[in-house]
Amino acid sequence: MAHPTTTRPAAHKPYVAAHEKTTEGTVRAVVLGVILSIVFTAANAYLGLYVGMTVSASIPAAVISMAVLRKLLRRGSILENNLVQTIASAGVSLASGIIFTIPAFFIWNITRGDIAVPSILTISFISIIGGALGILMMVPLRRLLIRDEHATLPYPEGTACAEVLIAGERGGQMAKKVIGGVGAGALYKIGTGMGLWRDSLSVNLPAPAKAFLGLDAIPALLGVGYILGPRISAVMMAGGVLGTVVLVPMIAFFASGNPAPIFPSLDHAVSAMTGEEIRVTYVRYIGAGAVTMGGIMSLLKALPALFRSLASAASRMRAAGAPESIRTDRDIPGWIVLAGSAAIGLLSWTLAPENPWVIPMVMVFGFIFVTVSSRIVGLVGSSSSPVSGMTIATLLGTTVLFVSMGYTGAGGMVAALFVGTVVCVAVCTAGDISQDLKTGFLLGATPWKQQLGMFAGIVAGTAVIGSVVYLLGNTYGFVADAQHPHPLQAPQANLMAMIIDGVMHGRLPWDLMFLGMFLALVVELFGVSSLAFAVGLYLPVGLSVGVMMGGLVRWARAGINAEESGEDAGVLYSSGLIAGEALIGIAIAVVASLKVAYDFAAGTLGVLEIPVTLLLYAALIYTLWLASRPRAA
Repeated sequence: MAHPTTTRPAAHKPYVAAHEKTTEGTVRAVVLGVILSIVFTAANAYLGLYVGMTVSASIPAAVISMAVLRKLLRRGSILENNLVQTIASAGVSLASGIIFTIPAFFIWNITRGDIAVPSILTISFISIIGGALGILMMVPLRRLLIRDEHATLPYPEGTACAEVLIAGERGGQMAKKVIGGVGAGALYKIGTGMGLWRDSLSVNLPAPAKAFLGLDAIPALLGVGYILGPRISAVMMAGGVLGTVVLVPMIAFFASGNPAPIFPSLDHAVSAMTGEEIRVTYVRYIGAGAVTMGGIMSLLKALPALFRSLASAASRMRAAGAPESIRTDRDIPGWIVLAGSAAIGLLSWTLAPENPWVIPMVMVFGFIFVTVSSRIVGLVGSSSSPVSGMTIATLLGTTVLFVSMGYTGAGGMVAALFVGTVVCVAVCTAGDISQDLKTGFLLGATPWKQQLGMFAGIVAGTAVIGSVVYLLGNTYGFVADAQHPHPLQAPQANLMAMIIDGVMHGRLPWDLMFLGMFLALVVELFGVSSLAFAVGLYLPVGLSVGVMMGGLVRWARAGINAEESGEDAGVLYSSGLIAGEALIGIAIAVVASLKVAYDFAAGTLGVLEIPVTLLLYAALIYTLWLASRPRAA
């Protein structure tokens, strides 16, 4: 296969040469990509609101695309399959940005009562402008980060996806893994939804006092743990165990002689609280401080990369020559990028028309953190990108500025969160499209077609994300109250709401926050990335233990240094587990919203409920063990 000659230093021979003509931007590829974008957007919205993280849709979408186009339709090129996964993965990035921020409005509506929840149309509008901003701002960075730094920025998910597509002759077998995972996850979720067995277990330890552990025995967490691997899963569980086995008993011990409530509790003494109530009232703020510091540390580590990117981009603008003419190096025209970015800045003003500072906040923070995100995902992957930290930095900077200029109260809080949401969606989208453009670079795709495909995926995801967030918020809730005793955690959104409200009104327990920050710094001194540890500390311990179960299966198969790989069948099966549970979870939410009872079998098993739960959960783990067996050579 011949390849074009290039004068660029980072010479690369793509799988499909620039001069070759092959099908790429076909109607069937766009339609399939849009359908998968809708499915994965809904699934990841549910997962993110439950556990605070999403998973990449690129590899599962690529596998499904190969199964549909090549096995069922008997047609479809490798570049068509690449375009399908590009479109499909857009919804995941969109879901991440929205679920990290928008649920804060639901939380304020319950806890404060003076802030309304944005309409579905408003959520869709934010999704469109945030996603478009991320795509447009990434376009001028493509040649610098994807092409010229090909040897130094591996973009792990993008490279793994390219390997999967190149190994397309195995697409049928690989697709069976995803479908099998979907079936197992869906059946298990149906059983827990009906109340046949439990989805969570908890046990109080005999010592120290108030200490407890838990297990969320659900398919999604099992899949997430396998994808993350044993090392990250263990770090996350360490944070959760520290909270419930060390910090909760410590707080209970030192407050045992005080019969009065201790801030932030206003009406209950610590001695009268259960271990879980102590965690929610006190340890969660420590975890919030740790998450904040973890995000800040990730940003500080990324600053050198940011400065290098800005310096290199400026130097290339000064030395810019004629545009490239080969197919594999054509982007969306620059005038569209500039005009589109300016239009988005003006449109963002409509979110808070009384505050013109929304425009510079969106554009400045958007440009800075899109650049950071696009480079950092090239080094550590999208799953390790400090999106929360970048959003927190945006919210802190914006909120402090608004307070200093007199934009306070409910109006200032809403404007700050709107800025943070647009920037968060842009950052998530930019990181995702960077991975997709790396896949395209390795395969020989046409950049501008991928960039347009990303717009199609954003539009498709926008069609469902607002409705899904509304449905889950009204059905399950994001904060415990009389109507929602067991809410979805929405950890990032709770943190965003807490920070903005605290800065605006001085309601944060700063001592607990600072304790968490210094705790994260200590973890960093041990050479461990504190973000995963902090998330484990912030979330209920059952979630991190559930994640660890998947990590242990990965460890048993591949060892402690197991990392995500497109060649690992367990990753595909795990993606199916996540999608299967998420889709049934959304279906249950629809049934609940219609006031139809769905847990009619609750209590049927009686005393056998816990043994049956453990037995079926062990069976689910065994299916993952079987699915992750290496293929015979």
